Amino acid sequence: MPHFDIVTNVMILNSVSILSAVFQVVAECLAKERKRLIMLPVCSILLIVTGYMLFAISYLVFESSLEINISIGLAIVGTICVSVNWWENYSTLFAVSFLEDISRDIAQSRNVVCIISSLMRILVTSAVVGAYVPLSGREWKSVKLVFETVVVSLVVIQMTSSALCRWFVVVACKMHALRRSFVLPMYLASITVLAVFLFPTAVRLPKSNQTSTFFETFQPKSSGEWLHLMLTDAIRTLNTRDIMVHKKTGGLACLGCSALSWWLGLMLSTVYIWYLKIHRIERTQDLFVRRMYEGAFLEQSMLLNTRFEIRKRIKEKNAKETIRVFLCATMWHETYDEMMKIIISMFRLDKYRPKTKEQRDVAFEFHIYFDDAFKDVDNGRHANEYAEILVDVIKEDPCIFKQKAALPRQKIINTPYGGRLEYTLPKDNLMMVHLKDKTLIRHKKRWSQIMYLYYILGWRLNRQYFKNLKAVEELDSLKEKLKKDRENTYILALDGDTDFQPSAVMLLIDRLKLYPEVGAACGRIHPTGTGPMVWYQKFEYAVGHWLQKTAEHVFGCVLCSPGCFSLFRGAALMDDNVMKRYTTKASEASHYVQYDQGEDRWLCTLLLQQGWRVEYNAASDAYTNAPQDFKEFYNQRRRWGPSTMANTIDLLGSGGLTSQRNSSISKLYILYQIISMAASILGPATICLMISGKVSTLTLAIVPPTVYLILCFKLKSDTQIKIAAIMSVLYAFLMAGTILSIIGDLVKQKTFLTPSGLFLIGMVVLYIITAALHPQEFSLVIYGLLYFLCIPSGYLLLVIYSIVNMNNVTWGTRETGSQAKTTAVDTIKKKVMNATCCKCPCVESEDLSEKILPAETITQTEKPHIPLETQRELQKKYLEPLKENKEQQEKVADDLRELRNKVTFAFFFCNALWLVATFFLQAIGDLVSIKIPKIYPNGTYDPTEVFSLDPIALMFLLSFTVLLLMQFVAMLYHRIYTLIHFVAYADTEIKSYRKQSHQSHQVSQWITHKIMTF
Repeated sequence: MPHFDIVTNVMILNSVSILSAVFQVVAECLAKERKRLIMLPVCSILLIVTGYMLFAISYLVFESSLEINISIGLAIVGTICVSVNWWENYSTLFAVSFLEDISRDIAQSRNVVCIISSLMRILVTSAVVGAYVPLSGREWKSVKLVFETVVVSLVVIQMTSSALCRWFVVVACKMHALRRSFVLPMYLASITVLAVFLFPTAVRLPKSNQTSTFFETFQPKSSGEWLHLMLTDAIRTLNTRDIMVHKKTGGLACLGCSALSWWLGLMLSTVYIWYLKIHRIERTQDLFVRRMYEGAFLEQSMLLNTRFEIRKRIKEKNAKETIRVFLCATMWHETYDEMMKIIISMFRLDKYRPKTKEQRDVAFEFHIYFDDAFKDVDNGRHANEYAEILVDVIKEDPCIFKQKAALPRQKIINTPYGGRLEYTLPKDNLMMVHLKDKTLIRHKKRWSQIMYLYYILGWRLNRQYFKNLKAVEELDSLKEKLKKDRENTYILALDGDTDFQPSAVMLLIDRLKLYPEVGAACGRIHPTGTGPMVWYQKFEYAVGHWLQKTAEHVFGCVLCSPGCFSLFRGAALMDDNVMKRYTTKASEASHYVQYDQGEDRWLCTLLLQQGWRVEYNAASDAYTNAPQDFKEFYNQRRRWGPSTMANTIDLLGSGGLTSQRNSSISKLYILYQIISMAASILGPATICLMISGKVSTLTLAIVPPTVYLILCFKLKSDTQIKIAAIMSVLYAFLMAGTILSIIGDLVKQKTFLTPSGLFLIGMVVLYIITAALHPQEFSLVIYGLLYFLCIPSGYLLLVIYSIVNMNNVTWGTRETGSQAKTTAVDTIKKKVMNATCCKCPCVESEDLSEKILPAETITQTEKPHIPLETQRELQKKYLEPLKENKEQQEKVADDLRELRNKVTFAFFFCNALWLVATFFLQAIGDLVSIKIPKIYPNGTYDPTEVFSLDPIALMFLLSFTVLLLMQFVAMLYHRIYTLIHFVAYADTEIKSYRKQSHQSHQVSQWITHKIMTF
């Protein structure tokens, strides 16, 4: 390279595509399809070879010397050897088992191979330089001629720019900007670099060789002159050539034509990238063959490293895999409005993906599992008012379409667990409503989930393979098909009041399709409703998703995928110790807390312990009703708090084994969760310390929560909540005073550079920046002040109430249910689906739509889809109603109280230790306190005035700050990749939907608004 001019040095790197072009010709010859692209790589080979010839002529004919001749040979051979670098892209062309084994082994141990190859390159480069200096007759001091700062700067610039370029290339490909943001810039890169260097020569073309004399005599006197030297030295290599000095037109023509031939050769050898098919979201390893890039010839390596799709000699007829998604919603005492939300969402999805031959990528089926759907009447058990409301809602929901047409087909089927209503939706997707009678089958949410898991995964997914097995089909083939179906079967767990758009579901499907190790994915949950309690929860949910959920996703994996909107992979649920263990009936006190109070978190814990990953997608939005009154909120969190603690402790207890099985959970992530858990446990004591500034006030700050703790052991839960409500109001005033006192102290000290000032201002700035990065949710910062005022209520009083009442394992919400809109029997006769009782399940009701359905229809028998014996066996094994005698109930109650007492003692003993340690450290005073000098905003400090901070407070302050900063960095990372996913989604799924929905203008506006406000 030192012997050649700048044109040759820049453009000869484009010739490294020669071997790739040869392999492409071989691939086109092996393909059975019409070889329409074979001429492109053939032309590429001819152009590169022509470039070599012209390059040799420009030197051998016009400037021949022994040293130049050797350099020409080394350059040509070197570029050909470098072109072998991307042989893996065409490894499937070789029918040699040895090469296939090597390629497979390299792919499986890519990290180790990259490390070893990088070390070898460093050693070889050092050896070559070490041999070149003495062999060329140079001295070692000539190597050190360049200033050290210049060398370091060049290394940093080259490494940073190369890494950023490679990252932006990957982002452009994932955003489906392949041609305009990847291929074209890479094509123009070498031309642009050449133009930058040649522009001074073209503008100020020297009339003599005085310029070369200047270059030879120039010696830099400082590192600042090296930038000028590097630019001009590159031009000198061309200006001092004989063909430039003596204006030899033939030599210049050969030089220019060789550069153009190499550049065109690179373009033609990478034309296949223009036609590369990219899925909605692609993994980097599927886009590029090798993870590493070549810094010396970055654009060429990125182009040639792009995966080449080799067409087979025999065209395989691979049918497009269909993802089957079962939407399973659990209901109980939802109101009319809440039911309307979930049913409208299902109708939206039915319209979004009609059941047609053209839409085969995703197939949807809707299931609603209605708990306690029957009531006692004089002549038996009939559907209650909540079931009647659901029927009314389903009847009214087609109004979201342009034509308000009746549902085409409906059926009513009697089942061993109660009854089933079957609807064929307007776009031919199936919806089933399973009405559960708690006298026939076990009720509550977890058992409804077990019911649909075994119905969908245990029976429907496996029955066809047992039939094929009886038909003597190959066992290995059956196992492979079953495995593939399990992986492509997803279950979307929903609550009865969840509201979502089809895009939210498709974005979750993308996560599971892209990463086979992902067992579940959840979206961004938005609480809905009005009132102060909802406002508090809006900000609480926002902060939890913005920082905590994203940190879990980035550093490890999400610990809990909420049951109101989560997508699960069938293969993950059917794994060992997941679905089967999920059927475990609570037999110990801790089981009631861990299994039944937080079933969604326990299911995710089982998935994590089996090695599956749980992910979070911030672009997948779902809305669910939040508790709007204080009592319902406290009862909800009374369930969530202890169950979260129980499942987290269970996961941390098996942290060593889980980190071995689960590649997403490392030992450092376990440590992160331990620190987070410790911060949660010490929350009450921390709140007391926060609202007290001195030793005297600390004593007073401990008294109210201690009194409330004692009262919680003596009073009923409703009374406890009333007292907590009153104390929450008083604490809000106290928190307002705390904020004002901190601000007043900052004004008094004439500086904000105090521990409390920096912490408060830093928190505010961090939350504002975080909200600004979520433009659609920025308005939620308004509720931040309310959230701050309610911190004692949420992290002190609520914790005390939850821990003391953890022996209460009732659901707490919707126990009596909101007053439902009572629907009379006459309304049922008119509006229950316009269906009749079918004597055979294949008979459709549309032919008999004028007949009136009697209220007793549900008690009539009809042959269900699943065999009766299978259904009864399933119910007997897992879902038989729990029969508990009084003695057993008393024993469970005693065990729960004992567990409550143990946990309460341990929990508050830790908080007491924290308070005592802080109390004595503050009492000792200056002897153990850490002195921090008073610093003013202008940078000066007063050595006579210092701030004292005890070691424990400083440790906690630093730990919390570091934890928050880690979450903030994780949020930034997660926002970038969420934006990439959404842009890719908008460029594929929404465009295809726009073509078939005849709503192009509205969809286009929605895409623009979503991206601009993302």
